[in-house]
Amino acid sequence: MQKPHNPHFMPAASAFSHKDSGNDPVKEVADKLAAKFTEFKETNEKRLAAVESEKAALAGKLDTLTGQLTELDSLKATIEALEKKSNRPGTTSTTPEQAEHKDAFNKFLRKGQDQGLGALQAKALNITDDPDGGYAVPEELDRNILSLLRNTTPMRQLANVITMGGAEYKKLVSLGGANSGWVGEQAARPATNTPTLAQITPFMGEIYANPQATQTMLDDVFFNAEAWLSAEVATDFAEKENLAFTSGDGTLKPKGLLAYATAATSDATRAFGTFEHINTASVGAITGDDIVKFFTNFKAGYLAGARWQFSRTTLAALMVLKDGDGNYLWRPGLSESAPAVLAGFGYTINDDMPSIAANANAIAFGDHKRAYTIIDRMGTRVLRDPFTNKPFVGFYTTKRVGGMAVDTQAVKFLKIRAS
Repeated sequence: MQKPHNPHFMPAASAFSHKDSGNDPVKEVADKLAAKFTEFKETNEKRLAAVESEKAALAGKLDTLTGQLTELDSLKATIEALEKKSNRPGTTSTTPEQAEHKDAFNKFLRKGQDQGLGALQAKALNITDDPDGGYAVPEELDRNILSLLRNTTPMRQLANVITMGGAEYKKLVSLGGANSGWVGEQAARPATNTPTLAQITPFMGEIYANPQATQTMLDDVFFNAEAWLSAEVATDFAEKENLAFTSGDGTLKPKGLLAYATAATSDATRAFGTFEHINTASVGAITGDDIVKFFTNFKAGYLAGARWQFSRTTLAALMVLKDGDGNYLWRPGLSESAPAVLAGFGYTINDDMPSIAANANAIAFGDHKRAYTIIDRMGTRVLRDPFTNKPFVGFYTTKRVGGMAVDTQAVKFLKIRAS
């Protein structure tokens, strides 16, 4: 069958790649990756054809090569991300009120001086003065935290992310039912049925972090307190957020993609709010046919933005799969414009996805942006605490965030057969 087209991004030119001098780090890694993939294929072919006495040694070498390929692919992606970041244009403009708020907030971080900070944040952010609940971080710092989260949270890279200032978000989705038809130019237009709508709301929760710094650090004029706080908070938030977006139960936290019900029924008959799972052909394992046949269950409109999502351990199993013609389904990224693909589609590693095991939804595939939405509420708040853990100063930081499934036809799961 013909493989669906999968568009790829074009990374920005690097300020440090030195292509003219012949010292291109991406090309060097890509060349090594190509050589390792060739060795990987040859070793696997020998493993498949080897006598029993040779299989164990070849399997061990294949495991080593699999790890090396995965590491090189990850390194290449990191280099390209750094290149894009180094060429990202400029700065964000700020109003005088925002600049004044930022200066006052910096004094609060360093010295604990909060005189007039509540009034300044009210003017800069259009929020009420609420010092008892901590102070809202400047908008620039808030957006920087969200940007760091996106770079380190797989589900944020895949899902649709909406930032809002209010306390409530609701979305109407159509369940179908608005009949249509053909009509002549001068013929009467019959009335259509009223479409059936459903209202969905995100499962919201408050996430917190409490990074610690010494007063000596904060007094250092060369210490960038805001950058330190945003990096520390993003690191603490990222791991907990991604787990919630992947499998959270919706109690005081977002409801994750895997927490929704699944059924082995088609889109036409499955209930709204239920994802489809497709069972593997073999018990406890994934075959090449499972991957190739997966696409036949999707409407064409969902394939344009489709992407795989699975754990690193699952990737190792997928790297040795072949199609009916003996071609490997996994291909490494051998150039800047062509990242690694599985069966023609890109993939995202999310280690919060389950490994290959009986009854596990080990692989998610489809248009995740249409399937799942993350809601960020602007207004990350910080409460400075120099007393609880002396001589350290704690910064109790909180943020409201939510998540919800929006279109349960846009993503499907490959479920490992148990029997």
